[in-house]
Amino acid sequence: MNNLLKNTTFLAIVATWLWSTAFVGVKIGLEYQTPLQFAGVRFFISGVSIFLILGQFKKFIREVKANLKLVVWVSLIQVSAQYALFYSGLNLVPGALGAMLVGSSPLFIAVVAHFSFQNDKMTLPKTFSILIGVIGIAIITLGRTKVEMRGEMELLGIGLLLINNLVAGYANVLVAKSPKEISPFVLSSSTLMIGGLVLGLISIPVEGINLGPFPPKYYVALAWLSFLSAAAISIWYILLRRPGVKVSVLNVWKFLIPVSGAILSWMILEDEEPDLISILGMLVIASSLILLNYTNRKSIKKPNLK
Repeated sequence: MNNLLKNTTFLAIVATWLWSTAFVGVKIGLEYQTPLQFAGVRFFISGVSIFLILGQFKKFIREVKANLKLVVWVSLIQVSAQYALFYSGLNLVPGALGAMLVGSSPLFIAVVAHFSFQNDKMTLPKTFSILIGVIGIAIITLGRTKVEMRGEMELLGIGLLLINNLVAGYANVLVAKSPKEISPFVLSSSTLMIGGLVLGLISIPVEGINLGPFPPKYYVALAWLSFLSAAAISIWYILLRRPGVKVSVLNVWKFLIPVSGAILSWMILEDEEPDLISILGMLVIASSLILLNYTNRKSIKKPNLK
């Protein structure tokens, strides 16, 4: 078990699986609460949960104070700005188009990493494997829903989602470059709390206040979403700061999110069942991950042969 917890691939798959389960919970939550407010509550609870589990409150406060500028900046970028762009963009485009644009984020993150790290450049094999993954996302998305353009505002929505992808890349770089003096758990907890609080405050003039009462399934969804955010983001922060882990390669595992989401929907929802196009898309994504990991391992071994 200890070996698994040290394995980057295993932890990346766990994090992406957790994120893939969010769609059902978000759908339930948004039946009763507005998007920004629901996200603010969810992320704030996630941050508080990590804070309470850590228990070392003095050490927590000391690390946050010593890295306050980083904590605030990552909070605003990773949680507040990214979620605001994500929600605003999805509101303006058809669901299928939005899913494809969000699913292509590993490509944009790889571009940001290319300009941020000397050892994370966009080589031809890496670019090719990421593009294969994007094609796999498109196959799954188009197989499940048709893309239908609805008006000029969709151009704005597309722009917001593309910016969201670039912001995601920048946030990953910030965390990867963060000093070792701040624990990844402290960083994830503090940024989730601050980011959630900012979203909650923004939601008041934009969406108003809705304090319930809510049915039990709302609280079940909120509890699960809070847990998965705390777990997945903490895992991701740990992996981003691991020696030898490249931001671009790590984020390609996010191609698994729609794959896992589709499988979960087949298992849970009565009106969903496997189809040939979705399975083809999954096989394309699998080939992308295999190719990328092969080329990455080959590039790691090269210096040892000299």
